[in-house]
Amino acid sequence: MNIESLRTYCLSKPAVEETLPFGPDTLVFKVVGKVFLLTGLDSDPLSFNVKCDPDLAIELRERYDAVQPGYHMNKKHWNTITVDGSVSGRLLKEWIDHSYELVVDSLPAKVKAELKK
Repeated sequence: MNIESLRTYCLSKPAVEETLPFGPDTLVFKVVGKVFLLTGLDSDPLSFNVKCDPDLAIELRERYDAVQPGYHMNKKHWNTITVDGSVSGRLLKEWIDHSYELVVDSLPAKVKAELKK
């Protein structure tokens, strides 16, 4: 996965917008105004922060060296993923999906219903 495939994947999800609220170097993906993924445009190798269930976050950090507590984020709810080739693209997408779904699940029922149309 590279920055372009990451962008394409995130933007393929319903109601996602791409923003630069922290300046030109940090790309932020939001669903209905709520952040589900952040990445530094100058990070080499590519890394990104995703929201994660707290118990799963701990499990992933213990299992994968590429998964660390969220950099500059709430360590309980966010992981930083380094795309160093040690984790499959399928797993990376699963973690992005999980982050997106956590944010969608936190939205009001009316908004969630609109997203599923």
